[in-house]
Parts: sequence; C-alpha cells; structure tokens
Amino acid sequence: MEYLEIAIKILLGVSILNVWLIRANKPTPYRGGEAKTIKEEFAVYGLPGWFVVLVGIIKIALAIVLMASIYFPSIEMIGAIGLAAMMLGAVVMHLKVRDSFKKTFPALLFLVLSLAVYFL
Repeated sequence: MEYLEIAIKILLGVSILNVWLIRANKPTPYRGGEAKTIKEEFAVYGLPGWFVVLVGIIKIALAIVLMASIYFPSIEMIGAIGLAAMMLGAVVMHLKVRDSFKKTFPALLFLVLSLAVYFL
C-alpha cells in the first residue's frame, strides 16, 4: 500500500506542476468553456484575474507539500486535504459553467486521488 500511496503523490504533484508551470498558456481539451489558457478559463468561470495567481500559488505549494510528504509524513494531511479542497472547487467551477464530463473528469479524478492519499 505504501508504494501505491507514493505513486499517487508523485502523479498528483507532477500533474499539478505540469498544468500550472508548463501548460498554463497552452490549450488542452480539459479547460473550462472554450478557454485556451488558465487565465481564459478563470474568466469563463467569472473569476477575477488576480484569483488565477492566488490559486496557482496555492496549488503549486500544495503539490510540492504532497510530494515532500513522501519523506516528511507529518505534512501529508496539509497536502492531501488542501489539494482535495482545491479540486472540489475546480469541480464546482466546471459544473457551474456546465462543462462536459470530459472537461470535469481530471479535477474529479484529482479530488478522488487526494482523498485516497488522506485515507490510505
């Protein structure tokens, strides 16, 4: 079970870092509405521009905390619950704008995986 938990932490952490640091300004089929970038996606959700920066900093920090918890188990809860809360917010935003299941699925999957880390 320990190896599965480590794999989930790495998958979540690297995926979040990829989305926010590498693919932030690139189109993906999972962006809300017809958005091509994260900034456009937040506009689709009706959120202000400064919120993109805030959410990005929080998600990047939580992804790092979650991966660091492989070596420092005492911080696991912060990373897992924090990411679960952020992913719940992402799912809500996708539902708010009536995105397809395909667009909502990654946030939902990350929510489930974050909760799995917490409960494992």
